[in-house]
Amino acid sequence: MHRLGISVYPQRSTPERDEQYMKLAASYGFTRIFTCLLSADTAALDTFGSFTLTAHELGFVVAVDTNETVFDRLGATPCDLSPFKRLGIDIIRLDAHFGDCGDIAITRNRERISIEFNGSAALALDNLIERGADPHAMRTCHNFYPEPYTGLSEEAFTRLSMRYRNMGLGTAAFISSRQPDTFGPWPVFAGLPTCEDDRHRPAELQARHLFATELADDVIFGNAFASEEELASVAAVDQCRSQLGLVLESGVSPVEREVIWGASHATRGDASAYMLRSSMPRLAFRDRSIAARPSGVQSFKRGDVLVVNDNMEHYRGELEIALREIPDDGTRNLVGAVPPEELFLLDYIAPEHLFGFKRC
Repeated sequence: MHRLGISVYPQRSTPERDEQYMKLAASYGFTRIFTCLLSADTAALDTFGSFTLTAHELGFVVAVDTNETVFDRLGATPCDLSPFKRLGIDIIRLDAHFGDCGDIAITRNRERISIEFNGSAALALDNLIERGADPHAMRTCHNFYPEPYTGLSEEAFTRLSMRYRNMGLGTAAFISSRQPDTFGPWPVFAGLPTCEDDRHRPAELQARHLFATELADDVIFGNAFASEEELASVAAVDQCRSQLGLVLESGVSPVEREVIWGASHATRGDASAYMLRSSMPRLAFRDRSIAARPSGVQSFKRGDVLVVNDNMEHYRGELEIALREIPDDGTRNLVGAVPPEELFLLDYIAPEHLFGFKRC
């Protein structure tokens, strides 16, 4: 299952506000905290142990962004991570590297701290593993992007994430709160997503996007503070299948609603270029009438959700989602449509993959 996370930046907040936020996120099942030590001053480091203690008491693991300067400030080396262990840190994200020998050594640390490499860079981590790095201690974590129009493209996110997925490494990525006056490690306020196209989407749609790619194990709010509504909406996303919004047509029958909400949907392995087909409902509804209902259109368009009616009895009850224009021949009832802003999710529903709907 995926792990949900938040980001907390103690150097830009107060202990009281941070603790309140952590308690709220924990109540919705969030279990990971990301923070940044790159800009932390000595005072922030002196109180960091109490911050991680509170986080651990609430059930979080704590990941920190680091570089060589942070290591020097703490007196740590790739062969000695004990200063990080004393601070209660569970995951070290390397914003910079220590050369191949140092990067191999850091994965073999006695403190059993997980090491996250930059998932937004094309790193030869397979070469490190061949030369002795411990893959069990290795993960990747994408960057987040404060500046508008600089986040990863869909192609880059997929290519880089697949690179590390094929090495057997888990990956974390960031979504962004859309609340006003949010912040990160620096005074920037345009959100902190990994993927640029996610920057202006609602938080739960950003999460559904990353879950649908099947390339992000951990999904983390990059900026603070997300609202309770955003935390709740992301926590409510079905992590087991691609989840599409659905705007129902008027006049949808109770039987059709059963097909939509009551059946488990999976696409067929013999995929069509014209539609996604969920055929299993045919077994449950083959002996039940689904009266034909005029759609009022000549052709169905991409994203239209259809249920086969009595005019094609053998396939009655099959649920379909149009991928391209299909003429309405009277054998399918139009029961709803995927909202335009969510049509991109259809590209992620591969043959034999599970999918479902959420009410809009």
